[in-house]
Amino acid sequence: MTERYLTITLQPDWKGALRAMAQAAKKAGYQGEVLNFESPAHFFGQLSEKRWEVVRAAQGKGELSVRELARAVGRDVKRVHEDVVILAELGLLERTESGGLICPYSSMHIDMYLKAA
Repeated sequence: MTERYLTITLQPDWKGALRAMAQAAKKAGYQGEVLNFESPAHFFGQLSEKRWEVVRAAQGKGELSVRELARAVGRDVKRVHEDVVILAELGLLERTESGGLICPYSSMHIDMYLKAA
């Protein structure tokens, strides 16, 4: 199985980002996956420090339960579950058939360029 990797981008022109991904998909072999945010506010609103901590705790650990993740990050199970729902919607965590969670990416890269208006 190919190791999966993710590039997180900040691109206000989501149509342009989609076209670039379509061009990359035409190349042979696995090109990695892309998660795009339209603005810094959207990026930081979705990926808080505590959510990143959950992702890092799950990365490379195989299947974990929400309770195991909560123990790993030292947080309340209910709050970790709330974060897991958002992270699963974004694709940073995936649910397994048995109901557990995995972080499918062996590496993640954040590609963000901020420029004064």
